Amino acid sequence: MPFASTNPYTGETLKTFPAATDDEIMRAITSAHQAFLAWRDTSFSERATIMSAAAEILRRDIDAYAEILTLEMGKLLPEAKAEVELSAAIFDYYAKNAEALLQPEQLPVADAAEGKAILVCEPLGVLLAIEPWNFPYYQIARIIAPQLSAGNTMLLKHAANVPQSAAAFETLMRKAGLPEGAFINLYAEHDKVGMILDDPRVQGVALTGSEAAGASVASQAGKALKKSTMELGGADAFVVLADADMEKTTKWAVFGRHWNGGQVCVSSKRMIIVDEVYDDFLARYTEGVAGLRMGDPFDPETTLAPLSSQKAADDLKAMVAKAVDHGATATEVGPEAPNQGAFVRPVILTDVGEDNPARYWEFFGPVSMLFRAKDEDDAVRIANDSPFGLGGSVFTSDTKHGAEVAKKISTGMVFVNHPTMVKADLPFGGVRRSGYGRELLGLGIKEFVNHKLIDVVDIDAAF
Repeated sequence: MPFASTNPYTGETLKTFPAATDDEIMRAITSAHQAFLAWRDTSFSERATIMSAAAEILRRDIDAYAEILTLEMGKLLPEAKAEVELSAAIFDYYAKNAEALLQPEQLPVADAAEGKAILVCEPLGVLLAIEPWNFPYYQIARIIAPQLSAGNTMLLKHAANVPQSAAAFETLMRKAGLPEGAFINLYAEHDKVGMILDDPRVQGVALTGSEAAGASVASQAGKALKKSTMELGGADAFVVLADADMEKTTKWAVFGRHWNGGQVCVSSKRMIIVDEVYDDFLARYTEGVAGLRMGDPFDPETTLAPLSSQKAADDLKAMVAKAVDHGATATEVGPEAPNQGAFVRPVILTDVGEDNPARYWEFFGPVSMLFRAKDEDDAVRIANDSPFGLGGSVFTSDTKHGAEVAKKISTGMVFVNHPTMVKADLPFGGVRRSGYGRELLGLGIKEFVNHKLIDVVDIDAAF
């Protein structure tokens, strides 16, 4: 069975689900398309009522929803509850703002005699969402909340190791009052994506995942002439300037790298510290990382979660070994990893030279790369020396100057004095190999709509 819940702390397989057959996939597309024909004509107020209901149910049953996250991918229970709340906030945001975000726009025309030119936003139809395991609810919410609010309908292909999270969200939307077929969870294998995108009733795909997955799906979407958005990898720079408050900065660095077990595309993966404060930062950061505690993710004393699977842990250790083979220094920090659970003892990588290919990798787990920059300009150079361009941060006591430095960092998001964050009312997305397109806010809701021009022309013309 390819879709299975396996507790990464105990190793126990909790539940398995059969993969969808071709017939089941075709029936789902038909159901989603039929639902679209009615859903596109519902009012914004009707859609908002359902989005609000979803938010209310998530908050009401937060303990039950959070427990599934912790059981399936090992997320610390407080972080699981935070993800449930974030998902609810996204539903609330679009319940309140979708209608205003999609209001018709009157365009200025050169010749007033030509009448009125109006730009309207209309839904496209059935969309496919391909989502990863690291934020099983948030990743769904940030695509379905805007797109359902816009009048589209959704098919979900979630990661194979979080099938219960996917099913829980499908049930959630039914409880919230969403019409049958408007959001369908499909246990579809990777080789079925092309078949789904080739169907003329499917109008686009949004993917969050690896570079390899993004390249494959973007290629399939392109061949089918379907719109796509891609949120891919990241190796966010955490730039520390000489005047940074070192106590606060190192605390944020420990959090920014290790929340969600370090399995976050916008984790602070590359610490870039100017020379004069590097040694102080390294000492403080090492002490902070050493204070993290691995253990049962349900235990409130645990501060570092297991990785999502034993394979993920083994793969990460292998990456560290390769980085060392190419000349890096790996320092394990803190207590030994427990015998139980898919844990990786935190590692700090230094001496990652410019000829070391690991310099350009994304380590998905508690592995930090530290770089000593000669000065501020060199810090910016190192920050931009990456194939990725998702998020990043700058730490300084002079926030005005920090904003100027942020402008020089080539990413989709930069924060001053805070690691890259995710919120319902902030846009999300990157550049280069971190993908294209944006999610959340008006940028997200407008990714999959027809920006249609209606131009009323009623003038006499000579023929």
